[in-house]
Order: sequence, then C-alpha cells, then structure tokens
Amino acid sequence: MKEYLIFQTVFYQKEKQNILQNQNAVLVKQVDEQTQELKNEKQKTENLLLNILPQEVADELKDKGSSEAKYYDEVSVLFTDFVSFTQNSEKMGAEKMLKELNDCFTAFDMIMEKHGLEKIKTIGDAYMAVCGLPHQNPNHAYQTVSAALDITEFIENRKKYNPDTLDIRIGVNSGALIAGIVGVKKFAYDIWGDTVNTAARMEQNSQKGKLNISGSTYNLVKDSFIFEQRGKVEVKGKGALEMYFVSK
Repeated sequence: MKEYLIFQTVFYQKEKQNILQNQNAVLVKQVDEQTQELKNEKQKTENLLLNILPQEVADELKDKGSSEAKYYDEVSVLFTDFVSFTQNSEKMGAEKMLKELNDCFTAFDMIMEKHGLEKIKTIGDAYMAVCGLPHQNPNHAYQTVSAALDITEFIENRKKYNPDTLDIRIGVNSGALIAGIVGVKKFAYDIWGDTVNTAARMEQNSQKGKLNISGSTYNLVKDSFIFEQRGKVEVKGKGALEMYFVSK
C-alpha cells in the first residue's frame, strides 16, 4: 500500500509537471505570435510613413516627435501637368479619368524611384518631385531631366494603345529651397522657395509633349542632352526667363 501511494504521488507530480509544461509551451507560443503580430503591425506603420516621408525625416519624427525644416542649396524640381485636363475630364467622365490618372501617376512613381527622385505630392492632375534631398546629390539635374524624359516616353508609348491618354507638359528648374513637414495633423512633407515657383513656371510655359527647363538646369546638363534654345520667355511675375526644350 505504501509503495502504491508513493507511485501515485510520483505519477500525479509528473502529470502536474506535464500540464505545467504544456501550459508554458502554449503561453510561449501565444507570446511569440503576439510579438510577431506587433512586429508586422509596426512594419506596416513604418511602410505607410515612408510612403509619405523620406527615410531620414521619418526617422527624425519617430525619434524626436517632430522634424525641423531644412535648407538645401542644390536640388532640381520637376512639375508635370496634363494638357486640357478639365475639358477631357468632362468628356471621359470622373471614373474613367480617375483610372487614367492613377495609371499614369503609378508609372511616374516607378520612374521617380528608378532615377532617385523624391515624390512630393500630386495636386489634381499635377505631379511634383525633387532630386537632391534629403541627401546631397551632384547629379540631381541630370537625374531629374532623365526622369522627365522617361515620362514623355511613357506617355508617347501609352498613346499608341490607349486613345484616352492625355498629353503632358513638364518643367524642371534647379536651385535652392526649403523642405519640411507642414502642420501636426494629416501632416505632409513639402518644399518651398523661388526654385519651386520657377519650376512651376517652366511647366506652365512648356508645350504639349515637351520638357521645358530653366537656364540654371541647362547649365548643369548642357553636355548630356539635345536642346532647343527658346531664348528668353516672358513669365508673369518673374520677367523674362531663359528656357530650353530638351530631348534625348
């Protein structure tokens, strides 16, 4: 009887130990799963943040909770705009036009990534990007012009099989600007300065299917592309500015 009681005690202790081990294994598994879920969610959050901000700005925002605007003295800014967008929107309808914009802007995003430009934003049918920040890049003008020419090539190729493809104008200017985050809610990374305004004027004074660049950009890439000198063109609010059409 004594031996049986000892055996029973040992048996129950082992059973208890097995139950505890199993419970521990289940808890460890649950913790691991929850940890992995947290890592996955954190990665999703970081990926979303990087879709809005450059890596360095996102890191600064996470570390400090804020990010200071910075001055960049050598960058190139690209603007695109679709010709007769309002009239074409009325003909095509909102849904069809939205799909066309999405297809084109998605392609532009890939072109920016290929050439090392930072997309800033889209405003209606306009697209803006910059090269030379947050890291200095001595080839900023060349890479920006190359990206712009890729956009014109994409549009021309798209027109061959899609009759709804819109014609595009592009402008590029090089110089200095300020870049940073605006506001505290639904914040956006943006750029400011005369360089940005002049890039917009280059686009507005371009022509259908053309890339129009300023004199400052021309001086940085004049040995790398083929140009059509336009001379000085009168620009509202800025006087006469030197402009050039560019082709490969």
